[in-house]
Amino acid sequence: MNQDTICALATANGMGAIGIIRVSGDRAMEIVNHVFKGKDLTQVPSHTVHYGFITEPGDLQEEVIDEVMVSVFRAPKTFTTEDSVEISFHGSPHIAGKILEVLTRNGCRMAKAGEFTLRAFMNGRIDLSQAESVADLIASENEASRKVALNQLKGGITQEISILRGDLLNFTSLVELELDFAEEDVEFADRSALNMLLDRIEDKLRSLTDSFQYGNAIKNGVDVAIIGKPNAGKSTLLNALLKEERAIVSDIAGTTRDTIEEVLHIKGNAFRFIDTAGIRETTDTIEEIGVRKAKEKIATAKILLYLYDAFDSTPEEVIAFVKEFYRDDLSMVLVHNKSDLSSETSDAFDERLKSELSPGYTTGMIRISAKQGTGIERVLEVLEDYIQQLQGGEDQVVITNQRHFEALQKSLESVRRVKSAIAQSFHTELLAYELRYALEYLGEISGEFTNDEVLGNIFSKFCIGK
Repeated sequence: MNQDTICALATANGMGAIGIIRVSGDRAMEIVNHVFKGKDLTQVPSHTVHYGFITEPGDLQEEVIDEVMVSVFRAPKTFTTEDSVEISFHGSPHIAGKILEVLTRNGCRMAKAGEFTLRAFMNGRIDLSQAESVADLIASENEASRKVALNQLKGGITQEISILRGDLLNFTSLVELELDFAEEDVEFADRSALNMLLDRIEDKLRSLTDSFQYGNAIKNGVDVAIIGKPNAGKSTLLNALLKEERAIVSDIAGTTRDTIEEVLHIKGNAFRFIDTAGIRETTDTIEEIGVRKAKEKIATAKILLYLYDAFDSTPEEVIAFVKEFYRDDLSMVLVHNKSDLSSETSDAFDERLKSELSPGYTTGMIRISAKQGTGIERVLEVLEDYIQQLQGGEDQVVITNQRHFEALQKSLESVRRVKSAIAQSFHTELLAYELRYALEYLGEISGEFTNDEVLGNIFSKFCIGK
């Protein structure tokens, strides 16, 4: 694979002021130089930019395709560690196609998805977790996900894992050495010291796996379902949060038949609000589908805003709903709407809910008037609090990748099995077996242990040109 010289459009498809085509491989300088009218690129210093024209050689004369700037990067100080050239051209899709056509006719091959980053990994410039962070950085849609991806690109998780693997590897080597002297019945690895190390590794692995919930929230956003009976004010609340008339508001119950989803960024974090159909028993076939979809959204939501009011609901209805849909991993917030119409009845209503549902069932209770726009800031504060509670320390490495999370879980289980083997004085051979697995799972994260199928799956998700 690395024998080929590859090329691809590195900027987004479509028209723009400029576009960039990236070329990488042993013949990058030679091939681009053949179609470039300007300085001899094979003779210029690395990390320099040169003005000229991309031409298409013809039988009688050269045809100029575009006026360009060509950047030259010589191995090994490049992204792929190979000779690389970047051609900056006027951002026409037609010009991009013409230049790529000329390059491929002269010896380049079109790059596959993620192939430049794959080469950087294969050539040892970055490890696998850093390669994945490149894709995460490109896909980041908010400030929090950008910061986490950038930290991973700088080797955040790699540094954490390499320290753990290094310490564990030392002990594994001693345990393996014991197998060579099995007949003498000697111990080179101090079991008490190994136990202390395993305790430390277990704590770190647990901390990393625990961070995945926060990492997933900032990478993919947090699903917030707005639930309640018909005419509870769900669509009005969504509009108030978004500060625009996104959902149809009507006095007629059952206006919302399908789910409406919109993303709102709050202090760098993405929240995906889902306005659902009102939950009630109905004989209307279309509305019944909407109610079923609403319940499906409850099952996948991380935060649930349950709207009710003291004029159209009873405490028994709210209590029954909360207990039916309660989950340990669901943050359920009771939102008492129409506070502008509050009365002593409303106060008694909420006191009944507090006594029946506290502690444990709900995250909190808020009073708002979605119609008047009062109390909306308190809803936003609850959402911010949710993120704050998930977040660890400022410098904590955050896991955002499902593959990393699964490898860490396997490592954690393996470490616990090693501890159990020591506690039960298992034979050294079994202990060594479990230690090898723990090392292998940790190595999966950085790519020290992997296979072509895994690599193919990871890099196939990258964009072409990266």
